[in-house]
Amino acid sequence: MLDRRNLLAGAVALAAARFTHAGAAPRVRDARPRLTEDPFALGVASGDPAPDGFVLWTRVLGVVDDVAVAWEVAEDEGFRRVVRKGRALAASGRAGAVHVPVAGLQPGRPYFYRFHLGGAVSRAGRTATIAADPQTVRLALTSCQHWEQGWFSAYRDMIAQRPDAVLQVGDYIYEKSFGKGPNVRKFGTPEPRTLDDYRARHALYRSDRDLADAHAALPFIVSWDDHEVENDYVAGEGVATADPATFARRRAAAYQAYFEHMPIDPARLLPNGEVRLYRRFGWGRLASVHMLDTRQYRTPHPCSAPGQRGGQIVQGCAQTAAPGATMLGAAQEAWLRRGLRDERAAWSLVTQQTLFSRLYLPQGREAVYSDIWDGYAVARDRALAALAQPAVRNPVLLGGDVHSFWINDVKRDFAQPQSAIVATEIVTSCLASRNGPEALFGPARALNPHVRFLDNAHSGYVLLEVTPARLSIDLRAVDSLTDSRSASRSLARYAVESGHPGAIG
Repeated sequence: MLDRRNLLAGAVALAAARFTHAGAAPRVRDARPRLTEDPFALGVASGDPAPDGFVLWTRVLGVVDDVAVAWEVAEDEGFRRVVRKGRALAASGRAGAVHVPVAGLQPGRPYFYRFHLGGAVSRAGRTATIAADPQTVRLALTSCQHWEQGWFSAYRDMIAQRPDAVLQVGDYIYEKSFGKGPNVRKFGTPEPRTLDDYRARHALYRSDRDLADAHAALPFIVSWDDHEVENDYVAGEGVATADPATFARRRAAAYQAYFEHMPIDPARLLPNGEVRLYRRFGWGRLASVHMLDTRQYRTPHPCSAPGQRGGQIVQGCAQTAAPGATMLGAAQEAWLRRGLRDERAAWSLVTQQTLFSRLYLPQGREAVYSDIWDGYAVARDRALAALAQPAVRNPVLLGGDVHSFWINDVKRDFAQPQSAIVATEIVTSCLASRNGPEALFGPARALNPHVRFLDNAHSGYVLLEVTPARLSIDLRAVDSLTDSRSASRSLARYAVESGHPGAIG
């Protein structure tokens, strides 16, 4: 049996090694390569499920030439009934990343998959296609996993709950250490800035047993937030990296490394380096997931103080209502508006990165925190208008980022407590990180009557169960971030009844 500790240490070291540049002429080796380490030490993953397929992922370590990797998909765990198989390129210019879009399968059933290279065989993964017209769908909502600040043990509970898909809405990796408190482990390397740096950081994350097991057991639908690149960056504007040219190089490196480690359709990596992560998933007439990207296309933070960048508390900022202010960019806004206009599902789950509802702060009614939707109030109004289109029957906003659990009534006018409720917002806490700033979130219930539930003391994830009649919400909290054996439990349960926006406890 391979020693996992030594194997993963070697895998992370290999991940930091330099590979052939993408522009070099590839040398594809079909002959059996000589392997001194497990080439599949970073595991396997699946994502972007569809009624007839999904995307499979692995990353081959320890090769400097392009190699052809065999893959197979079976109906059974023993791989006696193989229904699809083929070969895919593990390109050296992509650090050996393999992305395999698989199609032509039966809807609504589990499948098993694995990869082969030479005499090495990856672990087997389990995934599933989307049912054509289900009566129930279970989804896990997760965000914010800091390597140093907590164990990823919540994934064990998530696997046991068997959701149909995991919605990972950002801060999958963290680029830096921050805050005071007990750390359970260390990054061991400086803040990433180059492509090799970001590759090594992602490889380090994949060495976590609980995260690797979750990827092998469940299909993921992913989008990023800011820490995959740099805290609080927006579009092409950095924060710690102030020089535009330097930040452009850093962002390009981070985007490529993210793509190389995620089970997303390779067609979403565009020639200009954009990774187009806004996309749509449908569970028949029951539910649609509109996955958004609120980081790559947004306009700069409004009313930034001279010499300061990033999210700030600003007072009386007229720029939040500027017509050109946007969280999504014009193309993504139009895409969302069209998708909701043509909605056919009973439940519309608009999945994005951060807090959508108005957050009145202790600093006064005119104060806003500029990195959440409050900094882009006019863009939020446009999103609310899209949600109000006739085809949308049960709109629900899903988010993360703020390291705390929230359930909010989304009001047509947040300034008027009696204003109509137009949607429900569900925000997951961090899966593994310290909680949000108590000075801001402690008074939030008293200052914001539309906040139905707020917990800023626990980490975990949200389990959702959707049926035609209701959306059930289970806020799952891990008992301890510093105990690797810690279990998860239900912190609170709420529900939204079809046709009646607003959660009930």
